[in-house]
Amino acid sequence: MLDGVMLLWFILTGMSVLFVAIDIRTTPEAVVLKWGFVILTLFTGPFGAFFYVLGCREPLPGTHEQYVSATWRQVLGSTMHCAAGDGLGIIAGAAIGSLLQLEPALDIALEYVLGFGFGWTFFQAYAMRDMAGGDYGKSLKMTFIPEFYSMNILMAGMLLVSKFWIPSVAGASSPFNPAFWFIMSLSLMVGFLCAYPMNWWLVTRHLKHGMMTVRANAHSMGAMKMPAASGEGGEAMAGMKHDDSGKPNRGRIFAMGVFSVVIFAIALAIVFTFGPG
Repeated sequence: MLDGVMLLWFILTGMSVLFVAIDIRTTPEAVVLKWGFVILTLFTGPFGAFFYVLGCREPLPGTHEQYVSATWRQVLGSTMHCAAGDGLGIIAGAAIGSLLQLEPALDIALEYVLGFGFGWTFFQAYAMRDMAGGDYGKSLKMTFIPEFYSMNILMAGMLLVSKFWIPSVAGASSPFNPAFWFIMSLSLMVGFLCAYPMNWWLVTRHLKHGMMTVRANAHSMGAMKMPAASGEGGEAMAGMKHDDSGKPNRGRIFAMGVFSVVIFAIALAIVFTFGPG
Protein backbone atom coordinates (compact mmCIF):
# COMPACT_ATOMS: atom_id res chain seq x y z
CA MET A 1 0.00 0.00 0.00
CA LEU A 2 2.67 2.50 1.04
CA ASP A 3 4.81 1.62 -1.98
CA GLY A 4 1.94 2.47 -4.32
CA VAL A 5 1.26 5.75 -2.55
CA MET A 6 4.94 6.68 -2.72
CA LEU A 7 5.18 5.85 -6.42
CA LEU A 8 2.19 8.07 -7.18
CA TRP A 9 3.64 10.78 -4.96
CA PHE A 10 7.03 10.80 -6.70
CA ILE A 11 5.40 10.84 -10.15
CA LEU A 12 3.20 13.80 -9.19
CA THR A 13 6.18 15.51 -7.57
CA GLY A 14 8.27 15.19 -10.72
CA MET A 15 5.49 16.65 -12.83
CA SER A 16 4.92 19.46 -10.32
CA VAL A 17 8.60 20.44 -10.12
CA LEU A 18 8.85 20.49 -13.92
CA PHE A 19 5.79 22.74 -14.18
CA VAL A 20 6.93 25.19 -11.50
CA ALA A 21 10.54 25.33 -12.71
CA ILE A 22 9.42 26.21 -16.25
CA ASP A 23 6.45 28.43 -15.48
CA ILE A 24 8.02 30.50 -12.70
CA ARG A 25 10.67 31.83 -15.07
CA THR A 26 8.12 34.32 -16.42
CA THR A 27 6.66 35.22 -13.02
CA PRO A 28 7.86 38.69 -11.87
CA GLU A 29 9.09 37.42 -8.51
CA ALA A 30 12.45 37.79 -6.73
CA VAL A 31 15.00 35.13 -7.71
CA VAL A 32 15.35 33.79 -4.17
CA LEU A 33 11.59 33.25 -3.92
CA LYS A 34 11.55 31.57 -7.32
CA TRP A 35 14.15 29.11 -6.08
CA GLY A 36 12.15 28.78 -2.88
CA PHE A 37 9.05 27.64 -4.74
CA VAL A 38 11.06 25.14 -6.80
CA ILE A 39 12.71 23.69 -3.68
CA LEU A 40 9.43 23.60 -1.78
CA THR A 41 7.73 21.80 -4.68
CA LEU A 42 10.59 19.31 -4.79
CA PHE A 43 9.56 18.17 -1.31
CA THR A 44 5.85 18.94 -1.26
CA GLY A 45 4.96 17.89 -4.79
CA PRO A 46 1.52 18.97 -6.06
CA PHE A 47 0.93 20.97 -2.88
CA GLY A 48 3.92 23.17 -3.68
CA ALA A 49 2.66 23.67 -7.24
CA PHE A 50 -0.78 24.54 -5.85
CA PHE A 51 0.75 27.10 -3.45
CA TYR A 52 2.67 28.63 -6.36
CA VAL A 53 -0.36 28.98 -8.63
CA LEU A 54 -2.69 30.21 -5.91
CA GLY A 55 -0.23 32.44 -4.10
CA CYS A 56 2.31 33.84 -6.55
CA ARG A 57 1.63 33.15 -10.22
CA GLU A 58 0.56 36.34 -11.98
CA PRO A 59 -3.03 35.78 -13.20
CA LEU A 60 -2.90 38.58 -15.81
CA PRO A 61 0.04 40.66 -17.09
CA GLY A 62 0.81 43.63 -14.86
CA THR A 63 -1.26 42.40 -11.90
CA HIS A 64 1.41 40.70 -9.77
CA GLU A 65 1.85 43.61 -7.34
CA GLN A 66 -1.85 43.75 -6.55
CA TYR A 67 -2.28 39.96 -6.61
CA VAL A 68 0.40 39.21 -3.99
CA SER A 69 -0.45 42.17 -1.73
CA ALA A 70 -3.09 40.19 0.21
CA THR A 71 -1.81 39.38 3.68
CA TRP A 72 -2.26 35.62 3.35
CA ARG A 73 -0.19 35.61 0.16
CA GLN A 74 2.51 37.71 1.80
CA VAL A 75 2.61 35.23 4.67
CA LEU A 76 2.61 32.32 2.23
CA GLY A 77 5.74 33.73 0.60
CA SER A 78 7.40 34.24 3.97
CA THR A 79 6.58 30.72 5.17
CA MET A 80 7.60 29.20 1.86
CA HIS A 81 10.92 31.03 2.09
CA CYS A 82 11.47 29.58 5.57
CA ALA A 83 10.37 26.05 4.63
CA ALA A 84 12.59 25.98 1.54
CA GLY A 85 15.78 27.22 3.20
CA ASP A 86 15.43 25.70 6.67
CA GLY A 87 13.73 22.57 5.38
CA LEU A 88 16.50 21.83 2.91
CA GLY A 89 19.09 22.07 5.69
CA ILE A 90 17.02 19.99 8.12
CA ILE A 91 16.47 17.21 5.61
CA ALA A 92 20.16 17.26 4.63
CA GLY A 93 21.02 16.97 8.32
CA ALA A 94 18.64 14.04 8.73
CA ALA A 95 20.23 12.26 5.77
CA ILE A 96 23.78 12.86 7.04
CA GLY A 97 22.83 11.87 10.58
CA SER A 98 21.36 8.63 9.27
CA LEU A 99 24.45 7.79 7.24
CA LEU A 100 26.70 8.50 10.22
CA GLN A 101 24.31 6.64 12.55
CA LEU A 102 24.35 9.48 15.04
CA GLU A 103 22.65 9.29 18.40
CA PRO A 104 19.17 10.92 18.42
CA ALA A 105 20.34 14.04 20.27
CA LEU A 106 23.28 14.60 17.92
CA ASP A 107 21.11 13.89 14.91
CA ILE A 108 18.57 16.53 15.94
CA ALA A 109 21.35 18.99 16.77
CA LEU A 110 22.85 18.50 13.31
CA GLU A 111 19.47 19.00 11.66
CA TYR A 112 18.94 22.23 13.60
CA VAL A 113 22.38 23.63 12.89
CA LEU A 114 22.22 22.90 9.17
CA GLY A 115 18.61 24.04 8.89
CA PHE A 116 19.08 27.29 10.75
CA GLY A 117 22.57 27.88 9.36
CA PHE A 118 21.55 27.51 5.71
CA GLY A 119 18.20 29.23 6.12
CA TRP A 120 19.65 32.23 7.97
CA THR A 121 23.09 32.85 6.45
CA PHE A 122 22.21 32.12 2.83
CA PHE A 123 18.50 31.89 2.10
CA GLN A 124 17.65 34.89 4.27
CA ALA A 125 20.64 37.14 4.94
CA TYR A 126 22.65 36.64 1.74
CA ALA A 127 19.75 36.39 -0.67
CA MET A 128 17.96 39.38 0.86
CA ARG A 129 20.99 41.59 1.57
CA ASP A 130 19.66 44.28 -0.79
CA MET A 131 17.03 45.02 1.85
CA ALA A 132 19.93 46.04 4.10
CA GLY A 133 21.52 48.25 1.47
CA GLY A 134 23.81 45.47 0.27
CA ASP A 135 25.44 45.12 3.70
CA TYR A 136 25.63 41.37 4.47
CA GLY A 137 26.54 41.93 8.12
CA LYS A 138 23.56 44.20 8.63
CA SER A 139 21.36 41.69 6.81
CA LEU A 140 22.49 38.94 9.19
CA LYS A 141 21.43 41.05 12.18
CA MET A 142 18.17 42.07 10.53
CA THR A 143 17.09 38.52 9.66
CA PHE A 144 18.26 36.65 12.78
CA ILE A 145 15.15 37.10 14.93
CA PRO A 146 12.50 36.23 12.31
CA GLU A 147 14.58 33.29 11.09
CA PHE A 148 15.10 31.96 14.62
CA TYR A 149 11.43 32.22 15.57
CA SER A 150 10.18 30.65 12.34
CA MET A 151 12.81 27.90 12.39
CA ASN A 152 11.85 26.78 15.90
CA ILE A 153 8.20 26.26 14.95
CA LEU A 154 8.98 24.67 11.59
CA MET A 155 11.37 22.11 13.06
CA ALA A 156 9.05 21.35 15.98
CA GLY A 157 6.38 20.28 13.51
CA MET A 158 8.84 18.28 11.42
CA LEU A 159 10.25 16.42 14.42
CA LEU A 160 6.84 15.26 15.60
CA VAL A 161 6.26 13.58 12.24
CA SER A 162 9.68 12.30 11.15
CA LYS A 163 10.96 11.00 14.49
CA PHE A 164 7.85 8.91 15.08
CA TRP A 165 7.06 7.76 11.56
CA ILE A 166 10.51 6.87 10.18
CA PRO A 167 11.29 4.21 12.85
CA SER A 168 7.93 2.55 12.21
CA VAL A 169 8.63 1.89 8.51
CA ALA A 170 11.20 -0.76 7.66
CA GLY A 171 14.27 0.73 6.01
CA ALA A 172 12.93 4.30 6.12
CA SER A 173 15.83 5.50 8.25
CA SER A 174 18.17 5.19 5.27
CA PRO A 175 18.32 8.04 2.72
CA PHE A 176 18.81 5.33 0.08
CA ASN A 177 15.23 4.22 0.72
CA PRO A 178 12.43 6.19 -1.02
CA ALA A 179 10.40 6.01 2.19
CA PHE A 180 12.92 8.31 3.89
CA TRP A 181 12.30 11.10 1.37
CA PHE A 182 8.56 10.51 1.35
CA ILE A 183 8.31 10.83 5.12
CA MET A 184 10.64 13.83 5.28
CA SER A 185 8.55 15.50 2.57
CA LEU A 186 5.37 15.02 4.57
CA SER A 187 7.10 16.21 7.73
CA LEU A 188 8.14 19.39 5.92
CA MET A 189 4.52 20.00 4.93
CA VAL A 190 3.47 19.67 8.56
CA GLY A 191 6.29 22.01 9.59
CA PHE A 192 5.10 24.48 6.96
CA LEU A 193 1.57 24.47 8.38
CA CYS A 194 2.89 24.89 11.91
CA ALA A 195 5.16 27.80 10.93
CA TYR A 196 2.45 29.69 9.00
CA PRO A 197 0.86 31.39 12.08
CA MET A 198 4.29 32.52 13.33
CA ASN A 199 5.10 33.95 9.90
CA TRP A 200 1.75 35.73 9.91
CA TRP A 201 2.77 37.46 13.13
CA LEU A 202 6.23 38.29 11.77
CA VAL A 203 4.98 39.67 8.45
CA THR A 204 2.11 41.72 9.87
CA ARG A 205 4.50 43.19 12.48
CA HIS A 206 6.99 44.15 9.74
CA LEU A 207 9.66 41.82 11.07
CA LYS A 208 9.82 39.67 7.95
CA HIS A 209 9.23 40.13 4.22
CA GLY A 210 6.68 38.36 2.09
CA MET A 211 6.16 38.20 -1.65
CA MET A 212 7.90 40.68 -3.94
CA THR A 213 7.58 41.85 -7.53
CA VAL A 214 10.55 42.17 -9.87
CA ARG A 215 9.90 43.28 -13.42
CA ALA A 216 12.09 41.94 -16.24
CA ASN A 217 12.80 45.44 -17.52
CA ALA A 218 14.02 46.63 -14.13
CA HIS A 219 17.11 48.83 -14.36
CA SER A 220 17.13 50.07 -10.81
CA MET A 221 16.15 49.04 -7.30
CA GLY A 222 13.10 51.27 -7.66
CA ALA A 223 11.59 48.74 -10.06
CA MET A 224 11.62 46.06 -7.37
CA LYS A 225 8.61 46.18 -5.10
CA MET A 226 7.55 44.50 -1.89
CA PRO A 227 3.83 44.93 -1.24
CA ALA A 228 2.79 45.91 2.25
CA ALA A 229 0.80 43.20 3.99
CA SER A 230 -2.78 44.12 4.73
CA GLY A 231 -6.07 42.30 4.85
CA GLU A 232 -7.35 44.11 1.76
CA GLY A 233 -4.04 44.51 -0.04
CA GLY A 234 -1.67 47.40 0.39
CA GLU A 235 0.38 49.88 -1.55
CA ALA A 236 3.58 48.52 -3.00
CA MET A 237 6.71 50.02 -1.51
CA ALA A 238 9.25 51.17 -4.04
CA GLY A 239 12.64 49.61 -3.50
CA MET A 240 13.65 46.75 -1.23
CA LYS A 241 13.96 48.67 2.00
CA HIS A 242 13.22 47.10 5.34
CA ASP A 243 10.14 48.70 6.89
CA ASP A 244 10.62 49.47 10.58
CA SER A 245 7.24 51.11 11.06
CA GLY A 246 4.59 49.26 13.02
CA LYS A 247 7.02 46.93 14.78
CA PRO A 248 6.03 45.64 18.23
CA ASN A 249 8.08 46.71 21.23
CA ARG A 250 11.03 44.68 22.46
CA GLY A 251 8.99 43.06 25.20
CA ARG A 252 6.51 41.55 22.76
CA ILE A 253 9.25 40.47 20.41
CA PHE A 254 11.07 38.78 23.29
CA ALA A 255 7.85 37.10 24.48
CA MET A 256 7.22 35.68 21.02
CA GLY A 257 10.79 34.39 20.97
CA VAL A 258 10.26 32.64 24.29
CA PHE A 259 7.06 31.15 22.90
CA SER A 260 8.90 29.70 19.89
CA VAL A 261 11.59 28.21 22.12
CA VAL A 262 8.96 26.66 24.42
CA ILE A 263 7.17 25.10 21.44
CA PHE A 264 10.43 23.63 20.19
CA ALA A 265 11.31 22.38 23.69
CA ILE A 266 7.91 20.68 24.03
CA ALA A 267 8.43 18.94 20.68
CA LEU A 268 11.86 17.73 21.84
CA ALA A 269 10.41 16.49 25.13
CA ILE A 270 7.70 14.54 23.29
CA VAL A 271 10.23 12.98 20.91
CA PHE A 272 12.66 11.92 23.64
CA THR A 273 9.92 10.77 26.05
CA PHE A 274 7.55 8.94 23.74
CA GLY A 275 9.60 8.38 20.60
CA PRO A 276 10.56 4.84 19.51
CA GLY A 277 13.77 3.55 21.02
